Amino acid sequence: MTPEVFKTLFDAYFDALRNYLYYRSGNKELATDIAQECFLRLWEKQPKGDPDKLKGLLFKVGHDFFISKYRHAKVVENFVLMSRSDAQLGLSPEEEFQYKELERKYQQVLRRMPEKLRVVFLMSRTEELKYREIAERLGISVKAVEKRMTKALAILKEALVY
Repeated sequence: MTPEVFKTLFDAYFDALRNYLYYRSGNKELATDIAQECFLRLWEKQPKGDPDKLKGLLFKVGHDFFISKYRHAKVVENFVLMSRSDAQLGLSPEEEFQYKELERKYQQVLRRMPEKLRVVFLMSRTEELKYREIAERLGISVKAVEKRMTKALAILKEALVY
């Protein structure tokens, strides 16, 4: 992709992509950051083909970045809420240590889990999406979502059971 073609794509689609992401997130700075990331990724990958078809790719990459950022923010928010509620419950030092150890193991397992399984698991657990909704967002069948979820739960069970 030549710099001229890239500039043409940027001029043609940046505002539309940023607006789409702004409508999804409600955060103008986040939308701008993600849109810039999308164009950076496009430049790094240098895809071949018709520039008119790259619009769909840009919006797909933007959607994926947004979901990833949203998912991460949700996990952080849940962790903060859980740590606050633990302090309010008055856990003993031993119980608090056990909880933190379990949380550490959980995060390790999530990081090592194959991405396809992790995405389905987190969409189900953090965003509380139904399998049908996950299937629609990822463009896969409900059966594939069920299979990935089963595998993810099996990995977690194996790693976290003492």
